[in-house]
Amino acid sequence: MDEVTFKSDTVLSDVHLYTPNQRHLMVRLNSMGQPVFLSQFKLLWNQDAQIDSGTEGGGYRDVPTEENSAGTGSPESPPGGGCSREGVSLQTGADTTGQERAGVQLDEDGDLDVLRRPRAASDPDPAWPPRDKVHPMILTQEEDDVPGDEAQESSTHSVIKIEHTMATPLEDVGKQVWRGALFLADYILFQWDLFQGRTVLELGAGTGFTSIVAATVAQTVYCTDVGADLLAMCQRNIALNSHLLAPGGSVVKVRELDWLKDDLCIDPAVPFSWSEEDVSDLYDHTTILLAAEVFYDEDLTDALFKTLTRLARKLKNACVAILSVEKRLNFTLSHLDVTCEAYDHFHASLHQLEKLQDGQLRFSVEPVEASFPQRLVYERIRQLELWKVFVEPVS
Repeated sequence: MDEVTFKSDTVLSDVHLYTPNQRHLMVRLNSMGQPVFLSQFKLLWNQDAQIDSGTEGGGYRDVPTEENSAGTGSPESPPGGGCSREGVSLQTGADTTGQERAGVQLDEDGDLDVLRRPRAASDPDPAWPPRDKVHPMILTQEEDDVPGDEAQESSTHSVIKIEHTMATPLEDVGKQVWRGALFLADYILFQWDLFQGRTVLELGAGTGFTSIVAATVAQTVYCTDVGADLLAMCQRNIALNSHLLAPGGSVVKVRELDWLKDDLCIDPAVPFSWSEEDVSDLYDHTTILLAAEVFYDEDLTDALFKTLTRLARKLKNACVAILSVEKRLNFTLSHLDVTCEAYDHFHASLHQLEKLQDGQLRFSVEPVEASFPQRLVYERIRQLELWKVFVEPVS
């Protein structure tokens, strides 16, 4: 397959888009008839193998993703350590325009100036690394002539295997791997001691990538989303990476958690429902909540923050929610301008949450400085952000 043309109503993750000529092993069709691919994500433990994230100077780095990277060094335990709480305050961020926050560049006519890397053959002396045209090559399970790095066996503790789709309608974007999930996973690998032995709940887990990384150190991880097909994919990915789970019996439980419903589903006839023991353990022991790349729709963002608030009131311990978001620029006809509407709504929701006073809980919001090491291979652009929401009882 030399050319892949996606329909106009489909969405393709940057993680898969910027993988020139990558071979993708198609393993099956899901219940929706969508092709499911198997990709490997290498962990780079060696400090010398750290990746230039490209966050300084706003440059656009051509960093390959997934299996086609060259990782060196032997696997070792990720370093622990505290994360700086320094960064732009929520109030300061709220006082700036969407364009200033996203670093929009305009030409002399006021139009969006999009910086593009030249294609490999278009410039004999390119200023940027060459950007080849993407030609995904689809393999079937019968083919065993996988060349190069894919044919080499890496350490089992240096590779995360993920089943995913590549281009989906907007309602199925959770079946793809997104940059924000890798960004949050990097933070988990850096903040090793924060997650040690904890009970973690991920909201909108998608393929389960972040939950799998959390389970390398946490005691219990609840990997939650909606849709039997998506949750079944999570279950398969967890089984593929069971060897990575933390020593001493780390457990990952895939469960349905619908943000539009007030209660957890405890009907045993429903796939991925909660048992009474699960519910009790969730409320008694959870101290960390995660969410990555789920803030692309205003209604879903509202539902997520409502769910976060509702869960926080039921948890017996103080907790922290770590949220990963990417600011995406869009030109809208309604504004005739470049805006970041989804991000702006997310930011406003954070501000509202911080002002919330119900007499029971106090919410405080802080940005996380993106200076932690990059252990996974992806393009860490400056539009990626992490935010912490601290939830404590009112004394």
